[in-house]
This record gives sequence, C-alpha cells and structure tokens, in this order.
Amino acid sequence: MQAHSTPVAEAPVGKKNSLALRLWHWGSAAVISGLLTTILFLKVILKTKSLGPEFQGLLQKDGLVLSQQQARGLTHAIAERIWDWHIYLGLTLTFLLLFRIVLEFFQRGRQRFSVKLSTARQYFRQQGADLQDARHSLAVKYSYLVFYLMLVVMVVTGLMLTYADDVEALHKLEHTVKEVHNVNMYLILTFIVLHIGGVVWSEQTKGKGIVSDMINGGQ
Repeated sequence: MQAHSTPVAEAPVGKKNSLALRLWHWGSAAVISGLLTTILFLKVILKTKSLGPEFQGLLQKDGLVLSQQQARGLTHAIAERIWDWHIYLGLTLTFLLLFRIVLEFFQRGRQRFSVKLSTARQYFRQQGADLQDARHSLAVKYSYLVFYLMLVVMVVTGLMLTYADDVEALHKLEHTVKEVHNVNMYLILTFIVLHIGGVVWSEQTKGKGIVSDMINGGQ
C-alpha cells in the first residue's frame, strides 16, 4: 500500500481576503492607475514640448501675441501641476506599500501571502498533484512576489527623485535612478496587462469568482 502526502489542512479563517487587504488592493490599483495617467497626459496627450506653439497659434487667431518664452513658461506651469499630482500619488503609494508590509504580520492563517506561497510550493512538490494546475498556481504566486518587489523599486526610486534636488548625493544619481524608475514603470504596466488578462481568462475557465472574492472577501 503506497502512502501519498497530502497538504496540511488549516482551520477556516473566515474570509479568504481580509477587508484590509481588499482595501489595499483596490486603493493601490486606483493610485497606480493615477500615476500612469499622469505620465500618459505628459508624454502622449499634452505633449508639453509641442504645446507651446499650439498655444501661440490659438492666441494668434484672436490677435494676441504670445512670446516663445511665455509659451514655454505656460507649458512648464501645466507640466509642474501634473508632476505635483504624480508626486502626491507616489507618496500615497509609499504609504500603501508600508501598510501592506505591516498588514502581512497581522493577517490570519491562509490570508497571509507568505502562507499562500508556501502552500503553492508544497502543492507543486506533492506526489499525484495536477502538475499543470500546480505550476500555474505557483507561477501566479511568484508573479505577485515580483510585483511587490517592483513596487518597492518604484517607491524607493520615486522618493529618491522627489528629494534629489535637496540631497547632493541623490542629485548625482538622479539620471541613473530616473532610468531605473522609468524601466520599472513599464515592467509594472506589463504586469498589470498580464494580470488583468489572467483574471479574465481564469473567470472564463475554472477560476471563477476571483474578482468577487477580492470584492466581498470570498470564503
């Protein structure tokens, strides 16, 4: 008679996702969306480099003359206002990341990410486990871990850029930090696209209820 290892069953903890975790999830989604929107306005919609000549052309139709310096100052003021929002949202994201780290120590049982990752690893090594399902579950958990690390990079580099003008040591690293910050932004954007695609795919197959679990907590 051959014995098979079985996952260690834990006592139910109530909701699969705690209220605090759900608030963090949707709050972070809103803040990150806001951060990406500010970049979208600056780099794509407003195009501050070409906005000055457009202002000059519009005012010239009404008989008003706007010098190049005045046009540059106007576009700079608009860009600064948007960057201010970007900084405010970045500081909010910093708070949310710290909240998530602290929350991990107060989550109960299988609500904790570390426990979910450990369980997925045990299931992957278990004899007789559905290999495809085990690989998918483990890959998803590790993708979340990578996302958390990217959030750390985003927050740290963002804070360094925010205070680069006030700290000489940071000012010297500003160019390199900015490059890392920008690349990391694209990586996070890629993760978001893959995450949304994965959620939609799961909802259409055997992972139904993922979205509702993150809204009402699940069981």
